[in-house]
Amino acid sequence: MGVVEVLDPVAPTRAGGWKVDVSRGERNGRVSSEWFNRPDDERYLSLDDLWANVKGRSERSRSRVVQTADIRVEAARDNPERLHLMLPKAHEPVAPTHWAFGQLASIVGAPASYLRQLPAPLAGINLQYGLTNHRAEQVKTFETEDGRTELRAVTGPDYGRIHDFELVEAVQRIAGNGTGDTRWKVPGVLDWSTGVYNPDVEISRDTTTLYASDRDVFLFLVDDHNPIEAGRLPDGSPDLYFRGFYCWNSEVGAKTLGMASFYLRAVCQNRNLWGVEDFQEITIRHSKYAASRFAHEAAPALTRFANSSPQGFVNGIKAARQQIVARTDEDRDDFLRKRGFSKAESGKIIEKVLMEEGRPPESIFDFVQGITRLARDKTQQDARLDMEGRAKKLLDRVG
Repeated sequence: MGVVEVLDPVAPTRAGGWKVDVSRGERNGRVSSEWFNRPDDERYLSLDDLWANVKGRSERSRSRVVQTADIRVEAARDNPERLHLMLPKAHEPVAPTHWAFGQLASIVGAPASYLRQLPAPLAGINLQYGLTNHRAEQVKTFETEDGRTELRAVTGPDYGRIHDFELVEAVQRIAGNGTGDTRWKVPGVLDWSTGVYNPDVEISRDTTTLYASDRDVFLFLVDDHNPIEAGRLPDGSPDLYFRGFYCWNSEVGAKTLGMASFYLRAVCQNRNLWGVEDFQEITIRHSKYAASRFAHEAAPALTRFANSSPQGFVNGIKAARQQIVARTDEDRDDFLRKRGFSKAESGKIIEKVLMEEGRPPESIFDFVQGITRLARDKTQQDARLDMEGRAKKLLDRVG
């Protein structure tokens, strides 16, 4: 395991948590989607357990470059539903995973979904024909030994593999075990009946946000013992935020490596992120120089965010609250119409703020909140993302 470089003391928590206003900011469903789709065997209760799994898997793996024409396809005699591959200089056949089979079929231009419906001998004949008659091409294989040898990936020869354990180790350097030994931890939960976010919830299979499958890892952590105040709510109470980030990777080519950092007001039981502001994301394709980019860009960016002061974010929110851009109904309509909103959309945005704040919008911050609230009503994802993007663009222009 990587050495933990940042072990911040855990701050005491106010009994019961903190009152938050999740009607503000954006809702982000990425973590909820991961939480909803992960079976129990893909859920981990600590970064140590997650690291041990993906690190051990990596140590049992090997990668090599072979010619597609040299790959032989065999149907298992004792199981007519299973295919095996014999790779050059291999001592025993390998069994392709569902993902690797799809990659191999794609390389030779064969429809993987169709081949999977055929009996193994017939699918093998079709796949072997494709490999033999495909123009000579090199591929990089990724094989893992775990009782039997599995072929987990078939990629181009220049595929720049970033191992899943490398991402986990980068997170461990700032988050320790991810269970509260540092400021970064698995999140708590929002009580919808009271509007109170409680950071101290037992980590279980139902609440964890640390995931790994045979093809990827995904991690989400928050600094929810240290609330950040950025202004006041209409009732005079503090508008509280927490820092959070999630990151993902696939060492077998199922997705890019990526990290997203943001400020949020709460996480609900279904792991939706509420009241998200200042969302920033970077992605790295697994190209030839991916490992170098991870070492010099992604990992340092994560450490900078973990150790950075939130003062810049707080100042930006305060500036947006103070920058008055409209004082009359005509000013408000004109401000929105000049930024591409229709007359109907402008009316709804103003109405949203009036309902929530008890007054019409005046500042940049008011308009941003009204736009993001209207975005939540959009049923089509593209329309919602477009409106959220316009809100973010407006906030970015403050100052």
